[in-house]
Amino acid sequence: MERDEAREILASVASGELSPETALARLAMAPYEDLGFAKVDHHRALRQGEAEVVYCPGKMPDEVAGIMASLAKGQSNILATRADEGIFQAVKAVLPEAEYSPRARLIYLRRHPEWTKGEICVISAGTADASVAEEAALTAALLGSRTSRLYDVGVAGLHRLLQNQEIIQHARVVVVVAGMEGALASVVGGLVSVPLVAVPTSVGYGASFNGLAALLSMLNSCASGVGVVNIDNGFGAGVLAHRINRLGEATCG
Repeated sequence: MERDEAREILASVASGELSPETALARLAMAPYEDLGFAKVDHHRALRQGEAEVVYCPGKMPDEVAGIMASLAKGQSNILATRADEGIFQAVKAVLPEAEYSPRARLIYLRRHPEWTKGEICVISAGTADASVAEEAALTAALLGSRTSRLYDVGVAGLHRLLQNQEIIQHARVVVVVAGMEGALASVVGGLVSVPLVAVPTSVGYGASFNGLAALLSMLNSCASGVGVVNIDNGFGAGVLAHRINRLGEATCG
C-alpha cells in the first residue's frame, strides 16, 4: 500500500495535478517499510538530508541485518552504529559489500557521496578517546564531508596541538573529543573562528564520573562558539558537524 501511494504521487506530477515541490513535500512524509520488528523510514533523506541510521544495541543481529538490507534499496550511504563483530557478520551475510570499523564500531555501506568543499577536522585528546573520535570522523565522511583527523594532541603535551595548527585552521568545522577534565575543547576554542563541536568521553579515573566532569567542563567553557553533545556521542557530533559544514557550502563555496 505504501509503495502504491508513492506511485500515485509521482503519477500526479506527471499529469500536472501536483507541482514537483508539493510532491516532494508529500513524499517526505510518505511511506515506511514495515518489517514487523521495525518500521524503516525510507524517506528520511528527503526530510533531513541523510538516510535513517541503525542503532544496534538492543537489536538482534538478524534484525540489524534486515533493516540494513531494507535501507540498501536506496542510493544513500547507510550506517549502523555501536555494532560488534557478530552483528557485522550477520549484516555481511546479506550485504557482502558492507564494511566494518572495529574502532568506530560502525557498519557501513559506502556509495558515492557528493563531497563538500569545506572540511571537518576531528581532534582527540588521547588515543583512549580515538574510538569516539573515529565514530565522529567516519560518520561525517559517510555523510559526505571532507574530513581530517588529528589524534592524541591533548593538553598534557600541548606542543603536539600547536605544531598542527595549520590543519585546524583549514577546517570549516572542528570536532574536539576529550575525556578526563575535557580541557582540550576550551583550548582549541580559543584558537579557531569556526564552530566547534565538543564531545566529552567517559575516559578517565574515578572523579571523572564516567564523562560527567568533561561534560561540565565543556559546558562551562570560556571559549566562544563551542557547542556540546552528549557523553561518548561521536555519531551525534559527526552529524551535527556535517550539517554545519553543508550549510557553509552556500556561503563559503
